[in-house]
Amino acid sequence: MSKTISLAWTGASGAPYGLKLLECLLVADYRVYLMISSAARVVLATENDIKLSAAPEKATAQLKAIMPQTGELQVLGKDDWFSSPASGSAAPKQMVICPCSTGTLAAVATGMSNSLLERAADVVLKERGQLILVPRETPFNAIHLEHMLNLTRLGATIMPAAPGFYHHPKSIEDLIDFVVARILDHLGIAHTLTGRWGYNTPQQASQD
Repeated sequence: MSKTISLAWTGASGAPYGLKLLECLLVADYRVYLMISSAARVVLATENDIKLSAAPEKATAQLKAIMPQTGELQVLGKDDWFSSPASGSAAPKQMVICPCSTGTLAAVATGMSNSLLERAADVVLKERGQLILVPRETPFNAIHLEHMLNLTRLGATIMPAAPGFYHHPKSIEDLIDFVVARILDHLGIAHTLTGRWGYNTPQQASQD
């Protein structure tokens, strides 16, 4: 399997975004290296009633039980320094942090690398890969904005979880799909999650 990507969930509100993105990546037949912070597990339990184990193998099995049986999923521990995302010689060239807490934003912007998640993001930056961060916070203070500006200058993409409404959403799922669709667009992954500006249906947009 040549299509690989690193995905991270952190402690910001917005666990449904991360779950939907994981589902779409697996449907697209990606190998996904998933990193989950301890705060992210709390948010996932709060927002989606999913209580993930702190043990990577058990968490992998739990997610596989509720995810499409395509692609390949491996949950990694925060100290799994011998995993592929930890090294520029083996790491995927693409990584998404969704949702991204302001704490993780700060750690990545300053190169902290105190966990595998932070190191994986640092590797993607140093290897000139594609790093997308999806912060879910409001309002932003000057510190948050400065970190976003620094990361943008380093080549990362800051994509706040700010859904649009021109597609006339009828449900929370429609709003989730809007944000995930924009992430997939930037990753170059085809989808039919939602329509585009000037189109009436997702199918029309995907055929263009």
